[in-house]
Amino acid sequence: VQLQAYGGGVVQAGGFLRISCAASGRTFSTYSVGWFRQAPGKEREFVAAIKRYGGSTYYADSVKGRFTISRDNAKNTVYLQMNSLKPEDTAVYYCAADSALITSSMRGAENYDYWGQGTLVTVSS
Repeated sequence: VQLQAYGGGVVQAGGFLRISCAASGRTFSTYSVGWFRQAPGKEREFVAAIKRYGGSTYYADSVKGRFTISRDNAKNTVYLQMNSLKPEDTAVYYCAADSALITSSMRGAENYDYWGQGTLVTVSS
């Protein structure tokens, strides 16, 4: 599967943005998808994930209650709705997919086989 993340941009603190991850392939619904982010000088970190077939969702504590991950399997797309954005949310956001993840593996970047290029989200104060 090939992934393409898009929708990043510049937004003021307190604002909102929705980024998307478009996937190729007819079996997209069988892939779990995660969003990760990497800020300058920092390691890549888990943001959110959604299990295949549109099942359970998982969030990092830092975004819980502000971000929502969802998917539209008919459109082969996963979304990350980001509300109440903070300057510390500034990062390059990456989407990743894998067909064999179990619940305990959803938060680990090393467990995803397929990655899209990142999309930059900048939150100004």
